[in-house]
Amino acid sequence: MKKRTLLLMAISGICLLAVSLGLTVKVQAQSSTTPKISNQSTPFNGSQKKEIERIIGEYLRNNPEIIIESIRNMQARDRQQEQQRGRKNLVTYREMIFNDPTSPVGGNPKGDVTIVEFFDYNCSFCKRVFPIVKKLLEEDKNIRYVFKEFPILSPQSELAARAALAAWRQDKSKYVQLHTEFIKSRGGFTESRIMRMAKSLGLNTEQLKKDMSSAKISQIINGNRALAQRLGITGTPGFIIGNQIYPGAADMATFKNLVAQARKG
Repeated sequence: MKKRTLLLMAISGICLLAVSLGLTVKVQAQSSTTPKISNQSTPFNGSQKKEIERIIGEYLRNNPEIIIESIRNMQARDRQQEQQRGRKNLVTYREMIFNDPTSPVGGNPKGDVTIVEFFDYNCSFCKRVFPIVKKLLEEDKNIRYVFKEFPILSPQSELAARAALAAWRQDKSKYVQLHTEFIKSRGGFTESRIMRMAKSLGLNTEQLKKDMSSAKISQIINGNRALAQRLGITGTPGFIIGNQIYPGAADMATFKNLVAQARKG
């Protein structure tokens, strides 16, 4: 839908240009007999409209790269605007991002740098970056890690996110363990499979089922989705480190560099 909108906007811009060119042609064509045009806003007649349509069609056929260039320019402008809005909202919603009591926390809760991750348990890139994050937290004991459950890929993703948040409410010490099981798993999530994993970690599965369907869990997930939208995070994983929003999976060197920048303030 967005690409279609961009395409229509691009064509609109070209149409305006062509219309302008069409007006110029008409003015020049009439200049020998009509040196002055007192009202250039006069509506086009039928033949003029057909001529403008011919000019537009011919122009587009001969210069298709103009549409592509226009779309690219608009996409770049949209990305820039989203980034600017995200940086502004990073300040506005800072407390909600870093210190929301409903968001699970790992690493060193008193660390001097906080990393926030928006993730989906069915996201292959989240799974790929997980061992890098794990190693980073093992090497740097002064990082606080905030988990933002952001299920956007499927209903199964939301089922797993609900279970993880219910585990956090039941026993905070079990959350990271269940998160690890989910992120490392292959295949889909079903309630029976989730309960087997939870039971193996010593969680009360009956209580877990009850909490999973609670309005409180729904509120947390919906809040994370709204927050991600304000920050311009549309996919997973999405990281916030200090004052930086980093979309996508990062390698170890990038993580360490962003953490070092955050420590400098």
